[in-house]
Amino acid sequence: MKTAFQAGRRGFLKHSALTTAGLLTVPMVSLAQTRPLPTSDSIFLIGPLEGYTPRIGTLLSTMNMMRNWVIKQVKDLTQDQLDFQLDDKSNSIGAMLLHLAACERYYQLNTFNEMKWGTWNDDIKKEWDVPMNLGEEGRKQIKGHHIDYYLSRLEEVRDITKEEFAKRDDSWLMKSELFFEGQPTNNHCKWFHVCEHESNHNGQIKFIKGRLP
Repeated sequence: MKTAFQAGRRGFLKHSALTTAGLLTVPMVSLAQTRPLPTSDSIFLIGPLEGYTPRIGTLLSTMNMMRNWVIKQVKDLTQDQLDFQLDDKSNSIGAMLLHLAACERYYQLNTFNEMKWGTWNDDIKKEWDVPMNLGEEGRKQIKGHHIDYYLSRLEEVRDITKEEFAKRDDSWLMKSELFFEGQPTNNHCKWFHVCEHESNHNGQIKFIKGRLP
């Protein structure tokens, strides 16, 4: 199967596969023996969270930290700054924020609803395909919104993730299918990808912010 995020993942996927198989010799602390962190604690305390199984909570705390960094970068931007494009081939900050929401939404459908990639209905595609794929259509359509619009879309999608994570246990994270590069890929890998993908775009956002007129 081929998705928009397969390129450049080979090294990470090999590492993930070895970790899952137990072939790496680096010892790991048992998360099951780690006391959950209250959800009100610092975002820089990565670890289990109350209301979630240990590994799911740790994954979510990492995603929360990444999201906090993105929001800090964009929360004070004006509409013109959110719409700004470096050139006719670049994406705006606003488009990238909506893209992050679309990416998370599609991984929800794939992992929570167990839908094969791209088999969701036309209503979902109509709502999310443009921000997911970006490109020329994204440059045409994703503009003219206040920052509150983008932050609310990110929040409503993340709320679904939190709710669904709370329903699952750590064994669900290890559930796998053929996915990235046609290789066995577990749910932990997919959701780590959602987080590191957000990190990639956070870097792009920083780059564009530094060149705003």
